[in-house]
Amino acid sequence: MNTYDPSRMAAKRDQTARAGQNARPQAMPSSATNWIAVWRRNYLVWKKLAIASMFGNLADPMIYLFGLGLGLGLMVGRVDGVSYIAFLAAGTVASSVMMSASFESMYSGFSRMHIQRTWEAIMHTPLTLGDIVLAEIVWAASKSVLSGVAIMLVAAAFGYASFPSMLIALPVIVLTGLAFASSTMIVTALAPNYDFFMFYQTLALTPMLLLSGVFFPVTQLPAAAQHITRLLPLSHAVELIRPAMLGRPVTDVALHVGVLLVYAIVPFFVCAVLFRRRMMK
Repeated sequence: MNTYDPSRMAAKRDQTARAGQNARPQAMPSSATNWIAVWRRNYLVWKKLAIASMFGNLADPMIYLFGLGLGLGLMVGRVDGVSYIAFLAAGTVASSVMMSASFESMYSGFSRMHIQRTWEAIMHTPLTLGDIVLAEIVWAASKSVLSGVAIMLVAAAFGYASFPSMLIALPVIVLTGLAFASSTMIVTALAPNYDFFMFYQTLALTPMLLLSGVFFPVTQLPAAAQHITRLLPLSHAVELIRPAMLGRPVTDVALHVGVLLVYAIVPFFVCAVLFRRRMMK
């Protein structure tokens, strides 16, 4: 004779609800803190290769900083009242954050989602797809902050950044990392394979790197190009980081921060919906 077991029935209901959740992933985070578990998982994996990873993230921007700063700087002289390498240092910090956050969101995020299928395994827990996407964005931003801060400290050690005013750049670096991590996750959600990322690198990241005031003042561009740069998140990051590192007053703070916030928040909702559609296929 079958007897009614409340605990067994409750477990069965939880199992059924979880199966339904996995069949139709929730695009939004389940809570304000659940994403931390996924972030910690990524951190523990990265920690095993932290030194090699940091070296790879720092090598390219350091080459730009000292190669162009010292070499080209001898011919250029002073820019905006400072040495060219000091001018370039702030731009290198911003561009390093952009590249690090973007590459982590693209290649590492795509590997965990599509190749390793780590996301599918995580979704068999109470965590939602929204928790995973948010954690991936924050994780990519975290790695980019390490790159940006490391370059800023090197610049400060060589006298190319002012202390303590450069500390103002720290929250900007965090916000810039979130903006690019969030925006790039849209590309990851749409990518069929690794080759797809080359289009984003060539058509988005490289033009942004050249037009956003990293290597020369935006005022040197034609008027039409200057209007375009106002739409690019990197240019707003540079406009906030450079004055802070050079010990100058920052202007239009609300505008620059507002644009970066838009790039950090709006793409999250877009890529969450795109990932939900992709994971249901």
